[in-house]
Amino acid sequence: MNRPPHRPSAFDTVKHYFNLAADHLDLAPSARKLLMLPKREITVEVPVELEDGRLETFVGFRVQHNDARGPMKGGLRYHHEVDLDEVRALASLMTWKTAVVNIPYGGAKGGICISPREHSKKELQRITRKFVDQIHEIIGPDKDIPAPDMGTNSETMSWIRNQWEKYHGFNPACITGKPVEDYGAKGREEATGRGVGILSYKLLKRLGATPKETSVVIQGFGNVGSHAAKYMSESEFKIKGISDISGGYYAEDGIHIPTALNYYLENGSLEGFREATLITNEELLALECDLLIPAALGNVITMANVNDIKAKYIVEGANGPIDADADARLFERGVVVLPDVLANAGGVTVSYFEWVQNRQYYSWSLDRVRQELHAILSTAFEEIWQASQTHHVSLRTAAFMVAIGRVWRSAQLAGF
Repeated sequence: MNRPPHRPSAFDTVKHYFNLAADHLDLAPSARKLLMLPKREITVEVPVELEDGRLETFVGFRVQHNDARGPMKGGLRYHHEVDLDEVRALASLMTWKTAVVNIPYGGAKGGICISPREHSKKELQRITRKFVDQIHEIIGPDKDIPAPDMGTNSETMSWIRNQWEKYHGFNPACITGKPVEDYGAKGREEATGRGVGILSYKLLKRLGATPKETSVVIQGFGNVGSHAAKYMSESEFKIKGISDISGGYYAEDGIHIPTALNYYLENGSLEGFREATLITNEELLALECDLLIPAALGNVITMANVNDIKAKYIVEGANGPIDADADARLFERGVVVLPDVLANAGGVTVSYFEWVQNRQYYSWSLDRVRQELHAILSTAFEEIWQASQTHHVSLRTAAFMVAIGRVWRSAQLAGF
């Protein structure tokens, strides 16, 4: 199997997965170039006077990858390591993710290179509004719809909506991930984690396992990991390991997730949680378990620790938690990996529901949101599973094959 060079850039890794799938589709070089190159990349300066009077200039990005299937969609992250390569890779992944779950979007992504914890809410709001001033003409409900990501939340989205509407007038569909009382969708906050749980259940059912006999380790207990844990504990999975920045927490007989959730909500972290044994995050990843869910940062499973992984199945709650070389090694070992391009698509799917509701000026119930989410993810999973079985490829390659096929067909129908 061809592999990318050692420690490739984030975008090179996406291209690697793209080309593996494109090889099976016998896609011509000209088509590959068209589908991989971003439509537009924007880098902007965001000068802001901070509360102490200092002038600080931040760098912001928005990459719009492809709009063959509809307006572009993608999160906005605030993190001190955000750069153009990372945003470019994530924008491309959004194109394939929206195509995998077959919702009428293309892919985009954005970010500001900033450490949010080092700034007050007033400063973050000022920075956000200044950023919107720079990009408002290229985003909107029919062009590119941002959403929350790492370092941003529903309140950030309300700031963006308010600033965008100063230029373009009332239209809550210009952004998703808003608070429910500000035209947001019920169930949006839980959507990614709930989707991870739904798809974990679907995967295990296909593999002949049941929740009660499946031990689970979840790395990360933020928005995605905690909601996945809640859904899976209610579905009677045995969750024997969880973690956050304070470390890993392990109990062989299973952790009582409602207790862990209450502790996390009261304390802001799992630090000091005494209902489980404290271990390192590295030890957590190497625990004996049936199902491992990396739901925190990218590149946590690499060639340095892949041989320590004992899980039979992995569901990628985070974006890119397994590097390309480690992914190839896991495939060789027979470890079944449900890729991020499908596994964490619950968030963008419910963002689509929010956009639809905003355009209709009609609000759905939480039950309807959950039912529609379950239906879309279930259909997508079965399509990817069948493609994997038919072509004898990994679920990741199958997902890219399905997504590339849909985007390429839309491009052909549009006449390029």
